[in-house]
Amino acid sequence: MRITILAGGVGGARFLRGLVHHLHPDAGPGPGHTPGTRDAAEITGITGVPEITVIGNTGDDITLFGLRVCPDLDTVMYTLGGGVHEAQGWGRSGETHAVQAELAAYGVEPQWFGLGDRDIATHVARTRWLGQGLTLSEVTSRLGERWGLPRQGVRLLPMTDEPVETHVVVEDADAEGGQRAMHFQEWWVRHQAALPAERFVVAGMDRARPAPGVLEAIRTADLVILPPSNPVVSIGIILTVPGVRDALRGTRAPVVGVSPVVGGRPVRGHADACLAALGLPTTTDAVAGLYADFLDGWLVDDADAGSGEDLSRRHRGLVVEHRPLLMTDVPAAAAIAGAAVDLGRRLQRA
Repeated sequence: MRITILAGGVGGARFLRGLVHHLHPDAGPGPGHTPGTRDAAEITGITGVPEITVIGNTGDDITLFGLRVCPDLDTVMYTLGGGVHEAQGWGRSGETHAVQAELAAYGVEPQWFGLGDRDIATHVARTRWLGQGLTLSEVTSRLGERWGLPRQGVRLLPMTDEPVETHVVVEDADAEGGQRAMHFQEWWVRHQAALPAERFVVAGMDRARPAPGVLEAIRTADLVILPPSNPVVSIGIILTVPGVRDALRGTRAPVVGVSPVVGGRPVRGHADACLAALGLPTTTDAVAGLYADFLDGWLVDDADAGSGEDLSRRHRGLVVEHRPLLMTDVPAAAAIAGAAVDLGRRLQRA
């Protein structure tokens, strides 16, 4: 089964780890071989073509201290590779911050975005290779090798090789026109999304095109899954890349989504503030509506089970199922991923 995933950061990465665990429970995570584990290719008999293709959001990307930082791609790599800071869900485990402290001593800004020393090595490597003429796809493949993604049957693709950056327009009485724009990371990290967003603008999207393999991965998939990533600034940004939404509408594969909203609250992060910028409530129904033109199956939490029939009527026969959706640990994430795969298989047969 060829599965294509559209993923953002923490939620998407944890879902992916659960999916790998569900499909290949004997394949060990982390860079290098772990004793007693086998490669996904050995388990499945599939060689050369990964089972899972991940299309990662790059709208969060930012250049800091001269280094190109791709937070969502890195979170996927670190999580699948066994090197993520589990409590945070992002960044490296066992991290130190000597470089950031020295930059602060020199008065170098910004200081609101903390880069750990191990994490900086990733950004140095990426920036160096990009400067040598490699595309972001080629760089991401190199970095993914270090974290053992191919061994787990995973291919990680950026949504586009062109540099794009999401900006947030907020009210500012002192600015010309009463509004100003800031990079998404400043709004998200520095201000914790507390400044009401008027709209989101993706700089560079007018020049963007899908990275090599992105549209093919959607068109040739047996199943497409939208994990519980932010529907506006993660999956929503991927959907704005020219051709991606059309490919989802045209694929013969079932498209199954996992709601990032439980009982009227986002599972993680500030998705409620992002939905509010679109004039939408924080409900699983509102999120499903953002995907309504291509969505076939929708997993909601037990807390939202009562909305199933209404969702099916409003969204043209959408198949809605419910189960617990909190990814409290790897087995819980694997159970959610397994439910998404099972729903996809039933939709295939139907």
